[in-house]
Amino acid sequence: MSYLNFDKKVLVNLERSLQKEMIRTNRAGVYNSTTLVDCNTRKYHGQLVMPLPELGPDNFVLLSSLDETVIQHGAEFNLGLHEYGENTFAPNGHKYIREFDCEVISRTVYRVGAMVLSKERMLVSFEPRVLIRYTLLESGSPTILRFRPFLAFRSVNDLTHENPQANANMDECENGRFNRMYERFPNLYMQFSKAVTYCHEPNWYKGISYRKEKERGYDFKEDLLVPGYFELPMKKGESVIFAAGITECNTSSLKATWKKELERRNRREDMFSTLKNSASQFYKREGDKCYLLAGFPWFHADARATFFSVASCTLDIDRPEYWKAIMDDTAVGEVKAFMDGHPELCKMSKMDEPDALLWFIRAIQKFAHKYTVQEAADKYGQLCLDIITYYRKQQHPRCWLHQNGLLWVDGTNRPATWMNATENGFPITPRTGYVVETNALWYNAMCFTAELLRHMGKETSADLMEYQADICKDAFVNVFWNGVYLNDYVVDGYQNKEVRPNMIWAVGLPYSPLDRKQQKAVVDICTKELLTPKGLRSLSPKSGMYHPYYGSDAAERERALFNGIVWPSTITAYSRAYMNVYKFSGTSFMERLLVGFEAEMDQLTIGTLSEFYEPNPPYKGRGGMSSAPSVAAVISLLDTLKKYQREEIESQQSEGKEAQQ
Repeated sequence: MSYLNFDKKVLVNLERSLQKEMIRTNRAGVYNSTTLVDCNTRKYHGQLVMPLPELGPDNFVLLSSLDETVIQHGAEFNLGLHEYGENTFAPNGHKYIREFDCEVISRTVYRVGAMVLSKERMLVSFEPRVLIRYTLLESGSPTILRFRPFLAFRSVNDLTHENPQANANMDECENGRFNRMYERFPNLYMQFSKAVTYCHEPNWYKGISYRKEKERGYDFKEDLLVPGYFELPMKKGESVIFAAGITECNTSSLKATWKKELERRNRREDMFSTLKNSASQFYKREGDKCYLLAGFPWFHADARATFFSVASCTLDIDRPEYWKAIMDDTAVGEVKAFMDGHPELCKMSKMDEPDALLWFIRAIQKFAHKYTVQEAADKYGQLCLDIITYYRKQQHPRCWLHQNGLLWVDGTNRPATWMNATENGFPITPRTGYVVETNALWYNAMCFTAELLRHMGKETSADLMEYQADICKDAFVNVFWNGVYLNDYVVDGYQNKEVRPNMIWAVGLPYSPLDRKQQKAVVDICTKELLTPKGLRSLSPKSGMYHPYYGSDAAERERALFNGIVWPSTITAYSRAYMNVYKFSGTSFMERLLVGFEAEMDQLTIGTLSEFYEPNPPYKGRGGMSSAPSVAAVISLLDTLKKYQREEIESQQSEGKEAQQ
């Protein structure tokens, strides 16, 4: 049995199976996503969803779903499933599902009487095309398969309804047909690996419901166009491949393409291999550039998420070629363009966030830990120095360096930190002034850059950098330490003492401005008031502002985001901080902490982690289906644990040798 395997008991129970989703990408922005029983529950779901830059910044759903019907002796057995209104389903094809697994690619097995049919899906790498392979494993009588394509041709943020502008015509192509519902869209080619007959029978399927959108308080019903259906006979043991893309393909090469793509896939055998697979889904190549998407289904590439996640999503999973593509070939140029006063050249958003460039230096620091400081100095030392100088010369448009060595940000009218929820255009958490994690990152960046400078042979510059870091360190303690833990932010004499996870960065980064006693105090209060099996709460339950419910009202959800909601991304700093304080004795605690994340591998979007989780049991996943910072954080936790386990073994071996001597 594979690591991600689901049997009939789970799949036929729609209350359970409709909560479980899957998403696959082609590393160029195209994705395929639905539930395990092929019933779309989001407007973002679809068999072929892709960016169309000429139409706008959103992704677009072209092929929403493909319904299969098995025909034997004139009897029809429809394998499709759609929801029409609350808990009204048709045609209930889930009752024929016997198994779903995702060991290599997603695979569904159906049984209708003596007939057993498998359905496997994959996307062609870097090409906007989905492939679905059907294999007739068992059949006691002649079998015909019928396929009905449900067309959407819309943005993922919209819904479509029956309209006279929609073109239902299907033009002929090799072993299939193609359609363009609206003039501004590309053609959608639907082809098979063998000859197929087509019956033109246009019809609108009305009132299809998406329960996830209803839960979020959005419009949730749409109409989808089915222009007709395809039919083909199948024999026992035969495989047929369906392909959908925006260009016509050579159908005689589909089987070879399938074999080639399958060889590129990796098995999901445990938590690490599963997360490794998930991490690689965030890569997006655009010409000679490559970006790291912040997640799916509605995210783009933004600077903070990229620099926070990139090392874990490349170096920690043995994909250094993607570190080079994302950082060397793409990010370095955009960072330089931003500092040179050309933000319009930056495809990554949020480069102007006060902490974005500090996260870039943190990413370089992780590169140095993975390889050597000398290599980091040779490749990135000058750029890190330029970034520090950029802040020191007051050139950053959204933060200012004060004489005490701390950075000051203005988050009154526009969010200045990762806690960026807004209401009526204004920050719900207006963190302004000296912000704790921004200044922890600033101190760490200066210390690490001084280290790089020494490896570059610039001793005088390194001495000056360390001197400035010492000034920052003293001010950090004076401003943020309140005698028990760290203030969240300080402005005009006001100390915000809400217990939030932001303080953990002052302990979880390699360079900490705190002494050992202070570090332990910070770790202990985060453990006591913020820690959950899914990460740290964004606010202590003791606070009067604590908001544990992520409701259906958009405004209520925004208020909850950073007033209690759990963000798995916080586990990166927490795990490093905990191990910094407790050393080898903390390994068993970290192992127990991993259990809570491993439990998510077969929940919600299988094989990956949600953007955030509710702060009270059962800690239900919310937000984006698959989040790069969440996945990166748990990969980092695994890496940290492996490091300490390795060091513990080496220490024990060393002690054994000394005892023998």
